[in-house]
Amino acid sequence: MGEGIGNEAKLMPYISSANIACGYHAGGPDTIKRTIEIAQKNNVAIGAHPSYEDRENFGRVSQFLSVLEMAELIAEQYYLFEKIAVPMGAKIHHVKLHGALYNDCAKDPTLSKIFIQTIQAIDPTITIYGLSGSCTIQQAILLGQPFYREAFADRTYQNDGSLTPRYLDHAMIQESNIASMQVLKMIQENKVISAQGEIIDLKVDTICIHGDGPNAIEFAEKIYTDLKKHNIEIKY
Repeated sequence: MGEGIGNEAKLMPYISSANIACGYHAGGPDTIKRTIEIAQKNNVAIGAHPSYEDRENFGRVSQFLSVLEMAELIAEQYYLFEKIAVPMGAKIHHVKLHGALYNDCAKDPTLSKIFIQTIQAIDPTITIYGLSGSCTIQQAILLGQPFYREAFADRTYQNDGSLTPRYLDHAMIQESNIASMQVLKMIQENKVISAQGEIIDLKVDTICIHGDGPNAIEFAEKIYTDLKKHNIEIKY
């Protein structure tokens, strides 16, 4: 959220936590503040959403950074976010990387270790949101940082548990009923059906919906309603 889409107020009633852009791929101080205000009104936990510094590509193109550059990139965005959140009386609940930075860390143990260590040095109690089964989660476990294993309502999966690359036509789920069925299977069975039709194991603590998706509000409302029907509580 806070990416300039402007749908935060409509989405917040259906979610329990929000990843808020820190200005490097989208948004900025004003959108951070406004999004936190909406989250506070809806009792939604807030999290920093750092990315590569790449507004032109919405943070979805990989970059090659040194260890120091990677640590500085993440720390700078966290502190920018914290500087706005703390005076508002808002507690930072989690950190979730965005776009290419999220995917790069998910696949690379060295990058994910830098990410976890950077956050751990700032606050060892902050929860890390990372792709279920990824290097990000593995490093959080190894380093003792709190974590939530994340899965996606609006993305398809490959047989190895990775997300289908966005450049493929079937990467994004387009129908709310399919997204909701995927979420229910993830929660109730800890499984997901891959784009190739295989049933794969997937442990899940938190479900993500992309706020910039064209069907984000429809998806959020449908999933919220279906989870309630199945007596599944939504909380952080």
